[in-house]
Parts: sequence; structure tokens; C-alpha cells
Amino acid sequence: MDSLLERAADVESLAALSRFRLDFHACLTARRDELFELADAVLCADGPVRTLAGLSLAPEHRRGHGALYDAVNHGRISIGRLRRSLAGLPLPRAADGRLVLAADVSNWLRPGAVTSPERLFCHCYGRGKGQAQMIPGWPYSVIAALEPGRTSWTAVLDAVRLGPDDDETAVTAAQVRDVITRLIAAGHWREGDLAILVVFDAGYDVTRLAWLLADLPVELLGRLRSDRVMGLPAPPRPPGTIGRPRKHGADLALCDPATWPAPQVTTSTVTSRYGMAVAQAWDRVHPRLTHRSAWLDHDGDLPVIDGTLIRLQVDHLPGDRDPRPVWLWFSATGATAGDVGRLWQAFLRRFDLETSKPQCCHICGSSDSSWAASSSELMPACWFFSQGRRLCCPRGAWCSARRRSTSAGSACTTISLMSGCR
Repeated sequence: MDSLLERAADVESLAALSRFRLDFHACLTARRDELFELADAVLCADGPVRTLAGLSLAPEHRRGHGALYDAVNHGRISIGRLRRSLAGLPLPRAADGRLVLAADVSNWLRPGAVTSPERLFCHCYGRGKGQAQMIPGWPYSVIAALEPGRTSWTAVLDAVRLGPDDDETAVTAAQVRDVITRLIAAGHWREGDLAILVVFDAGYDVTRLAWLLADLPVELLGRLRSDRVMGLPAPPRPPGTIGRPRKHGADLALCDPATWPAPQVTTSTVTSRYGMAVAQAWDRVHPRLTHRSAWLDHDGDLPVIDGTLIRLQVDHLPGDRDPRPVWLWFSATGATAGDVGRLWQAFLRRFDLETSKPQCCHICGSSDSSWAASSSELMPACWFFSQGRRLCCPRGAWCSARRRSTSAGSACTTISLMSGCR
């Protein structure tokens, strides 16, 4: 019986993959067959992709290397249709049945390509403590659906390059909105289902994102810097008091325990990797907004964006490192003890995206190569989810492709995101 069930599951997975391959082939509108064989060659290559011409030697690639370059230079793809096909694939879900997405930025470093347009200074961590650097490159915003357990498998759904004039929060909000809209259209969320959880790391303005996405069926969870000062809810107004009501209560400084009131929720969980994990939560905590920066052009009174503040403290980290507390902010209020435990564990799953998004580990220079992608940039978003294959760092696809144009960068990003095992 078990073998029959396993065989049925394999047949269902192969059927889903076959349907997606047909949809993907239909999305290619020029140089269709060659681009399709190029995708198969990248996925089936034995090891990292170090040269584009080397893909023509793969058994899955039946044409010459000239056809390969012709397809990359002159191929066309229907991006909108491809994104809809990608959203229609089976997606992993959490234990309670909800979708959990994660967003992060992956940098393609280009320090030696001084003539490459629209480069930005990308924040990169060094190998030692305090060795963070700002290196010129192209940042890409990646969104993926997370698996529920310990794994480095993620279903990458979208990738968008960030430009010099872009507001990162606005671009991320628009990207999340587009992904959620496609998932709803594909039937992954229906009225009455649990809200989709979107997880962000430090560096994102999660409170502003919650304001921009308030009309969608999503809940946001993001990490806060430990030097932030948040506002507690305003105390009840005494009867007979005149004047405008208070919008904020006392300050809660994350680095000053003397400002912390008693938490509404406290949970303790024994973990195998971190020892005892203690989570404390405060309800209706919000940032103090001012008419500066992103809120400079806001009309009317600034909103009070209430949420749940969570402090996570563990006994130890792998490698006997001293742990620092992690501060999280959740966009909904009234979180229960079960919600708090589910949220901090969902945040830990966000780190699975670090191994599934493409990352550049080497310094790349410029090249006089005339190779360039088509005007559609092939696919500024990822376009392949390989039914359980491990989408980890294909170093060769980004690091060895020394391209100068941003369109070529988007093409290499597409190839990287669809790559299989390293």
C-alpha cells in the first residue's frame, strides 16, 4: 500500500511538472525551442554553470553554440503569462495551512565594471566581525514561498532589480502586491482562509509596508533593530479631560529594560539547536511617525500603526556563540501564546531563503563582450520551480558571467534562479 501511495505521489508530481513545462514552452514567443533546451541544459548540467557556451555541450542541448547565443540575444518571452504560470504551481504551506512568503535582497557585485549602468552600493558582510563593506553592484529583490520544516528548499516566485531612483519600500510593496494578486487568482487563497504571512529581515520598513498593504489578506512579520524606540498605547482618557486625545503612550526602548512594561504573553519552548527559547510579546506597540523621510508627503495626520512586539531570547547559538535577543514586529494585534510561538519559528524559516536565492561570492570585472539580452530582458523575475529540486547558490551563473548591461544581468538572474543543485 505504501509503495502504491508513493507511486501515485510521484505520478502527480511528474504531471504537475509536465504541465508547467508545457506552459513555460508556450510563454516563449521567439527562439522558443532553443530557449527551452537552454533551460533544460542549465537544470541538468553536472555542476555549476561557468560558461554560457559550455551549456551547448550538455546532452539536453541538441543545437550548436551559435543557436544558443542567438536565442539569448533575440529570444522573447511573455513575462506576464510566465508569472501567472509560476504562481499556479503547487506551493508549500505551514502546519496550519497558510502560505508563508519571505522577501530579501540578493546582490550581484560589480566592483570592477565601472561602465555598467545603474549600479548601487550593496551592503555585504565580510568574514570577520565588523568587516561589512559597501561594494558596487546590482541588487535584486527576491520573494519565495517557505517550506514548513528545516530545509533549504524554497519556491522562488519573483525577482525584481532595484534601480538607483527606486524607493525600496515602495518597490517591495508593489512586488508583494503583485505576487499576492497572482496567488489569489491562482486559487492559493480564498475568502475565509488564513491570511498569508510575509516575513522580512532587518532593513525593511515593516510598519510602512503594513500600511501600504493593509487592503490585502496578508500579515507582516519583520525584524527590528535593537536600538529602536517604539510607542506604547495611549492610556485611557480620564472623564472630563479637554483637548486632543493622546495618540501615544510611554516610550519602549528596545535596548533599555527599564522602559519595558510587563509583557502580555510569555512563552517558553525547548529547542534542539538553541536550548530554551523564551518569547515575550507586547500588544499594540507602534512606531512614532514624523513628517520626514517616507512620510514627508503624507496628507493629513500620520497614522498609528499598531502591532505586536516580540522579543526572542535563546540560551545559545550553534558554535557556542553568545546569543543576542531578536526583536520582531507583527502587523496584527491581539496575538495569543500560540501565535507568538508560530511567528518566531516562521521567522527562523526565513533564513532558508539565504541558501535558495542566487548570491555572488566573487569579484567580477567588465567585459567587451557584445552579448546582450533582448529588450524584454528575458525575465526580470525568476521563472522556474523544479518540483523539489534544491535552488541554491549557482555560483558560476552569476560570478562567471561578466556582463555589462542591466538587461544581460536580468537574463543571468533568470538562469541562476532556475538552476538546480550546485
